[in-house]
Amino acid sequence: MSTTQTSVAVGAEVEPDYLACSKGWKSWLFTLDHKRIGVMYLIAISASFFLGGLFALGIRLELFHPGEDFVDADGYNQLFTLHGAVMVFLFIIPGIPAALGNFVLPLMLGAKDVAFPRMNLASFWLWMFGAVFFVAVLASGGLDTGWTFYTPYSVEAQTAVIAAATGAFILGFSSIFTGINFIVTIHKMRPVGMTWFRMPLFLWGMYATAIIQVLATPVLGITLLLLVFERLTGAGIFDPNNGGDPILYQHFFWFYSHPAVYIMILPAMAIVSELVSVFSRKPIFGYKMIAYSSVAIALLGFLVWGHHMFTSGESKVAAAIFSALTFSVSIPSAIKVFNWLATMYKGSISLATPMLYALAFIFLFLIGGLTGLFLGTLSTDVHLHDTYFVVAHFHYVMVGGTLFAFLGGLHYWWPKMFGRMYSEKGAAISCLVAFAGFNIAFFPMFPLGAKGMPRRYWYYLEQDFISYHQLATVGTVLLGFGLLGIVIVLLRSLKSGEKAPANPWGGATMEWDAASPPIHHNFHHTPPVHDPYRFDDLRRDPATGNYSRTDAAEPVSSH
Repeated sequence: MSTTQTSVAVGAEVEPDYLACSKGWKSWLFTLDHKRIGVMYLIAISASFFLGGLFALGIRLELFHPGEDFVDADGYNQLFTLHGAVMVFLFIIPGIPAALGNFVLPLMLGAKDVAFPRMNLASFWLWMFGAVFFVAVLASGGLDTGWTFYTPYSVEAQTAVIAAATGAFILGFSSIFTGINFIVTIHKMRPVGMTWFRMPLFLWGMYATAIIQVLATPVLGITLLLLVFERLTGAGIFDPNNGGDPILYQHFFWFYSHPAVYIMILPAMAIVSELVSVFSRKPIFGYKMIAYSSVAIALLGFLVWGHHMFTSGESKVAAAIFSALTFSVSIPSAIKVFNWLATMYKGSISLATPMLYALAFIFLFLIGGLTGLFLGTLSTDVHLHDTYFVVAHFHYVMVGGTLFAFLGGLHYWWPKMFGRMYSEKGAAISCLVAFAGFNIAFFPMFPLGAKGMPRRYWYYLEQDFISYHQLATVGTVLLGFGLLGIVIVLLRSLKSGEKAPANPWGGATMEWDAASPPIHHNFHHTPPVHDPYRFDDLRRDPATGNYSRTDAAEPVSSH
């Protein structure tokens, strides 16, 4: 990528930043620098998102009219399967922790790197190796089981199930390595004075996410390993024709995959906590409650998997228990939303692009969360299960939530990552176009599902459904234009953007004490620990656009 590098003066010498400290592709592919690993993850997951987006566009174009337009039923099954698998396993789950988390987490701790740099590099290469299997699926007959690999169909399907399951299995190891690294880094590498309740909330979100990654991911790995074993040997584990139990597969899969929802959304919430405070110029309201709610979401997420199986024949008692637990997990999420709104109340709000994404996240996540109540209620879920209502709900939480928060964090830390400011006007317009396109694409799916349109269907007869599908297709195209605008704005900044100051937004967390971009080892000395949400001691220099602390600013005492 083309960008003008910054440097840091060290005595009479000039120290290059992490982008320029070494040259050549080997210096990137075999780097132990968490920042370079984060950038490589960013490029890789962005490519995965582009691929998954192409599959989504194919789905929507096919559904624009009833009947076959350009793919048959089998081709459509492969489109929605690969769209779901690529988006979930290659983008949404690794997205924020692997890309932004890898780059920012050590900087927020004032550390030189993560606890295990070689494990960090290994996690990236495992991700790449797992992604290769998904690419192999495209070249070897595709995949048509749905991203959940539901049995018994995944045992019998004549598509590349083994390759896809193996890829997901390998990706699980990448996720576990990242989780272990983050847990140890936060435990062991906090600077003196940064107690648990002096940590930025982004670190709390990463910590809660890492717990889920380490505890839940092995269950998915073992389940997929059993699936591959059954396909190879014919052992009766999940296939009822051989004495197996397909419902057992669902229990195993959702025991991982519902906590995985919080692997996707907890990092997004962590980003929003940072953005809301910084761009409201106010200390975060209810810091401890937001921190505790992150851990509560992580723990409760392990107890609610059964609400995915209300129609699978589980007992009435089990269904009632899972329904009650599902409602309980909404409480810590509601606490976060309330505290974000309370933080903004009477704040000096700046509608910079990262804040626009934070506001979009809150709006979209509220719709996703509130519509989830209908799916957690037994009487309404029976009607709405496996309809487009579920598709809309899921996308409002995962895409409207995780993607928009990811983009907010990317715009927030972009100047720190690459040392260049982007066009604020172009970024804001792209955000608004993407926001409008998303709502036009997915909101019509709520009434579409309520009217009875099943998800994953290639063909539909009802004339009432046509207008909803066409509106959703138009919204998808508009969303695509918004996302393309984001890419153009950010890439143009690398070539022609203004040089970024060390602290362009006035953030109080420790990453803003590093240069933009940071030097190879981040800091020459560990910066003093300050309150991460105190902004009254920061002053902006109009000449440089940089925020710096006043002489009166005192670091927090160690305790």
